Amino acid sequence: MMTRAGFALMIALVLPTVFSGCSGQPMSPSVVPSAATPLTGAATAATGGRAASTMVVYVTSQGLYFDTFVARDPLPMEGPFQLLESGRTEFGPGDPGYLGGRWWEDLNHNGVQDSGDHFFLCPLLPPGRPTP
Repeated sequence: MMTRAGFALMIALVLPTVFSGCSGQPMSPSVVPSAATPLTGAATAATGGRAASTMVVYVTSQGLYFDTFVARDPLPMEGPFQLLESGRTEFGPGDPGYLGGRWWEDLNHNGVQDSGDHFFLCPLLPPGRPTP
């Protein structure tokens, strides 16, 4: 069993590694950041929240906004992906349909995941909040 000190050390070593790959203003190639308006791409630019977050996604099933950051863009079209449309999605953290931030944008608007779409990783950071 892990001690409290061991857990704290693990967190202290892992978090900088997670966030080190997300410096700058990463975003989906189809995104132009704007704090005032929703984007046509992955999410809206974060107006507050965490220092490492750069965008916000609205989860309709929870009625909450979640901070996020682009961890990997693009991803190969392999495995399951969750649909993200105009910075909105149906499932978020704690929902059975949430896939950990593996998103696809239907760029060719055919409703099918194919090579004409955008696949990327942006994990949602709980807790969610009622306002962007």
